[in-house]
Amino acid sequence: MAYVIAQPCVGVKDSACVEVCPVDCIYTTPDAPMYYIHPDECIDCAACEPVCPVTAIFSQDQVPDKWKEFIATNRDWFTGKDLAALKKK
Repeated sequence: MAYVIAQPCVGVKDSACVEVCPVDCIYTTPDAPMYYIHPDECIDCAACEPVCPVTAIFSQDQVPDKWKEFIATNRDWFTGKDLAALKKK
């Protein structure tokens, strides 16, 4: 089960979560409004959750009901993206 980044990250994009992720599964682009966790790369270690300054990261089964759509938002953001190119940035 992967972790999910939800609404509180929108417009904030604090990179503390990226810095602690041991598998580099958190991505963004300059034009993206937030960070996204790749659901197939996330190892469910929870390292990112406590460092998020806006409490935007949740275990997929713990995402608050009001932000459940962010489960699909995180997954769908990766559709058609070249992950190798994103990792180089």
